[in-house]
Formats: sequence, C-alpha cells, structure tokens
Amino acid sequence: MRYKRSVPSAGEPLDLIDLKFLPAWVKEDWAAPRHTEWEEDKALWPRDGEGRRDHPPRRPRREQKNRDRRDRRSRDERKTPDRGDRKRSHDFPARREAPAPPPLPQLEVHFLPQAAAFENVAAQIKSGTVAYSVYALARLFLQKPERYHVRVKTKDASLLFRLGESNAVSTNRTALEDSAFRLMREKFYETKVTLNDPIKGDFNSVARERTTGTLLGPTNHHSYQPQLRRLYEQRFSRRMSFLDFQRQIEIVGDSALVEQWKEEARKVTTFVTRQEEPAQTFNTEAEADRHFREKYLPTLITETPEAEIDGVTSRRLPDRGIARLIENAWSAEVRSPSSMMQELAGRFRGAGLQIFRHRKGMLFVSSIRLKPIDESVVSDSVRQILETLKASPRINRKELAEKLIAPQTEPAETEKTKLSLASDLHWMIREGHVIEFNEGSLDLPRAKPPKKEAGEGAPELPPATAAATTEGCENLTLPPATAAATIETASTEIVATATVIPSENADPARTEGPSET
Repeated sequence: MRYKRSVPSAGEPLDLIDLKFLPAWVKEDWAAPRHTEWEEDKALWPRDGEGRRDHPPRRPRREQKNRDRRDRRSRDERKTPDRGDRKRSHDFPARREAPAPPPLPQLEVHFLPQAAAFENVAAQIKSGTVAYSVYALARLFLQKPERYHVRVKTKDASLLFRLGESNAVSTNRTALEDSAFRLMREKFYETKVTLNDPIKGDFNSVARERTTGTLLGPTNHHSYQPQLRRLYEQRFSRRMSFLDFQRQIEIVGDSALVEQWKEEARKVTTFVTRQEEPAQTFNTEAEADRHFREKYLPTLITETPEAEIDGVTSRRLPDRGIARLIENAWSAEVRSPSSMMQELAGRFRGAGLQIFRHRKGMLFVSSIRLKPIDESVVSDSVRQILETLKASPRINRKELAEKLIAPQTEPAETEKTKLSLASDLHWMIREGHVIEFNEGSLDLPRAKPPKKEAGEGAPELPPATAAATTEGCENLTLPPATAAATIETASTEIVATATVIPSENADPARTEGPSET
C-alpha cells in the first residue's frame, strides 16, 4: 500500500495528522454525508417481514465471546515469535532480580546508659520515695540517641578499625580511609571561602542532579566534568555505577538557576593546615585529601577488638554494615530491653539504690529498702491501712482515704482523720512497709519466706524456677509480652513524675529535683 503525504499551503493551518504518515484512506474528508450507502442497504430489507430470508439463529453473545477467546488463545499458543519480536526481546532483556544484600558483620552489640543522663535519673530517684519500673527506665534511655552509648565487640579473631579518637569504626580499613578526610577535616584543616570575579558568558541551561538538586554548571563549561566526578565520588560511588549516576543528571533551561550557578561558581574554597608551621594552603579538596593521607592518616587508624561509640554517631557511621547491625539490634532492644535493664540494675545498685521484684516478678528501683511489718505490734490506724491494701492492692491515696473515712463524719473530724492517715502513710512509705509507685498506686511488699533451720536443707529447683523465685534479682531478662502487660504506661512512667533527661553536655549537679516537662 502506498502512502501519500500532503503538504499544506502557507496559509492553511498545520494538521497534526500529517506528522503520523497515515494511509490516505484515514486522511480522507469525513465531513461529507455518509448516509447514502446505508439507505441503499436498508432498502434491501423490506419492512414487516415481507420477503425476508430465513437466517440461522444467532448464538448468545456470551457463548460467542468465550468461543472467540478460546480460538485466540489457541492461535497465540501456535504462533512462533517473528524476527521483530526476537529483536525487541533482545533490545529489552528481562528484568534482573535485585542482588541479595551483603551479610552483616559478626559483632556483639550492647546498649549502655549515657553517664550524665544516668546520674540525673539516679539523683531524682534518690530525692523521692517512689519506685520506678526498670523496664520503663530502660526504654526511656533508648528513646533518644543522646541518652545511650553502643558497645560493639567482635565475635571471632577479627578486629575493628577505629579512626583516631573519634567514634568512627569499621570492619573495612579501605572504606574507613576513604571517609577519613571528611570526618577529620575540621580538626586538621581550616576551610576558607573567597569570591572570584563573576563568570562571563551567556549560558542558556545548566546541569542539575535530580535527587539532591546540586547544580553542576553548563555542560560546555570547563568545570562541569570535574564537578560531576567529584559529586559522584563523594555521595554516589557506593550506591551505583557512574553510568547510572549520569542518568540522574538533567539539563534545565532556567535563567534563575543559571544565575544561581554563577554565584556558587564564584566561591573558591581553600584548605589551610592547622597543626603545621608554617601553614600550608591547598586550592582544591583533592590536594588537601592527598596531603591528609600522606601526613596524618597512617597514624590515625588503630585496631581494636571492641569499641564504644555514642548513640548519635552510631546512626551515621560510614560503615553501612555496622550501622545496619546496630539499627536491627536497637529495634530488638526497644521491644525487649534486657541488655539495658541489666546495665541499669547494676549501676543503680552501685549508686546505693534498691532493686526489688514486684508485680509478677517485674523489676523496680527505689531509694527505700523494703521491710514487711509485723501487724501484731502496730496501732489500729496502721492495721486498717494494711488490711485495706491487702483487700484492694494498687489503689491510690485518694481511694485509700475514701475507704477509711466514713462519709457521715463531721468536717472537723474528717480533716483530723485525713491528717492522721497522711502521717501514718508517710511513715510507712519511708520505712519501706508500703510501696508507692511513680504512677500513684500503693501496694505492700512481698512477704519473705520463712528461714530454714540449720539442719533443714533447701529443696533443689530447676534453673528457671530458681531464677523466677530469687529475691536478689540476678536474672534481669524479661519477656516483652509480660513486661508490656504489666507496665501499662512503660514509656511515660518517669515522664509522668516530671523527669528530665539532660543531654551529654548537661551538668547533673545543677538539677535540684524533678522538673515539669
């Protein structure tokens, strides 16, 4: 079939259908009336059924569609790919599966409370008489990276590489060397920025990296290729190839962006050494990096089997494997903070605080040492408090007063009874006969089992049972389900009593007590 291409005259508007090179029968004039042929065909069919011929009955539409679909499927199965199909499959190969992520390094990860934050919390607990959940405190320390440190330790004979006195660690020496200049630049070099003369020339477009918005300049400018290579080496070399990076470069014809690039290109950055006399000046970052590798880097990297880094640095380590390992360990620790609870319990004991078990074996910390009271030698008012707490544990002070003070009592007598009740309750809490938790509930301490006589041996218990019944809190591991069910407001217990955790630079000595948050 031959195709005709009509060229419009100078005065006629250009029709877009001419750009598609369609057959002539598609471009014919469809504005002409089309009903003549239809009327002629319609005349062959007489009305009222006169002279009509018998036609075979039509099949139902659904049956006909199913038959057509089966016929089409059978034709597709028998059809062999032609040369055009084979060429298209060669030009567009099948999508490859994403490569599996590299294995994580074999390291042990432990979370520790930050020293200043721990001292502040311990001082607040000592200043009061209430008991706090160790589970809730552990999660409170893990909420923000400023409140904890991370200790990483190798499991086998391999070693970690550490960059000087910084918190940058890695299992790959080469990767740490590549990021060393960026991490230690401020310590060894002073960065100075000066302005040169404005760039001359007319530029209609500028190259820009899509994801970061970095302007690289016009492609015909002498600084374009160095800027392109520098941006790739600094930010994208570990994630993609250079060809994939080039696909992210777009050309933008915006005069405002061109002027912005001209202002940025005027800035000249120089690097001046801080620890050399006389000081040396380097005009480019590459020259300063080369000097840093020759002068300082060989003595900065050390090998160690374990390292402790602060929480903020742990979230932006140059080693992606260790960073991902710490992130996974942090997520597991938040769900079940057993490691942090063990560390907190040991430090609380060292600070002179009391660790005890209560409420289905949960761990609590308080400044009061618990001592069950002998009910046979107490007054009637104290005995009423003990009996009420036995019958209704975990009630607060208001509910206790409502149970002990009759509503028909005269106002003067009611006030006197409240003062007496408050005095007795305060004495019982200070002496450890009653536990007051930070959410306001009251309860009695656990009764100690009777002591065995000298000739009577203690029954042997399996390890799990012995650990569950130990009063000294040696086993600090808690299942997350039990902890979550027991502590209804675990993440806000210490905050509910106006606890403030300072940052690393805060001075715990200035904290007079709990403050409102």
